[in-house]
Amino acid sequence: SYTQIADVSNIFIGRLISEIPLALAHLCTSLLPKQTLTLIDPSDNAFGERSMAPLLPLLTRNRFQALRLENNGLGPAAGIQIANALRESAMLSKAEGKVSNLRTVICGQNRLENGSASAWAAAFEEHGTLEEVRMPQNGIWMVGIRELARGLRKNPNLRHLDLQDNTFTDDTDEGLSAVDTWADALSSLPALETLNLSDCVLSHDGEVPSVLQKLAFGSNKRLVDLQLQNNNLDASSVTVLADAI
Repeated sequence: SYTQIADVSNIFIGRLISEIPLALAHLCTSLLPKQTLTLIDPSDNAFGERSMAPLLPLLTRNRFQALRLENNGLGPAAGIQIANALRESAMLSKAEGKVSNLRTVICGQNRLENGSASAWAAAFEEHGTLEEVRMPQNGIWMVGIRELARGLRKNPNLRHLDLQDNTFTDDTDEGLSAVDTWADALSSLPALETLNLSDCVLSHDGEVPSVLQKLAFGSNKRLVDLQLQNNNLDASSVTVLADAI
């Protein structure tokens, strides 16, 4: 049958954790041959690491276009499993001489943390086709933020990027390194239209972030929506932005 959208969000509320894997296995097995799928959305189901296994073959073998995983309680271990499945999917597409269909990845409020960032970066790099990536509120710090830059910069058609409420700086010796890495990566994203870096601590002690300087010099000409709330920005940063506008 011609099935495009698999919206199975919030369907396991009130279920015991022991019930979820078997139910999810039946669901994913039925969806696996549906090669017309465009969106897979199992958001707002408390899967955690214990319930992820049935979802992985679907993510690996079905050539869908968009994945939405929000508020699933993944943690870094399950995040690695998801990212590895997506990377394997891209590798299978290449082995068949095909370009990946994946365009959108939304994975927010999932405590992915630094531990899964390298796996996500590898998945993003392997696909290279992404147009929208949203990963807000995942507890990712500088090391992980640098890794994400490494993978996402290989997606020149990226139009929408949301990393809200992850942490770009601290008071260590490498405290500004993630900001600088992203400043360098911006020029690899010429299609970028929306950038949400709110609540990311872009400035630790009032310095003008290099990301902001790069944007002010015109690194992303198509940018129309820039969100920078709550980043310790002082008047000098605001002036740089105002002069650029």
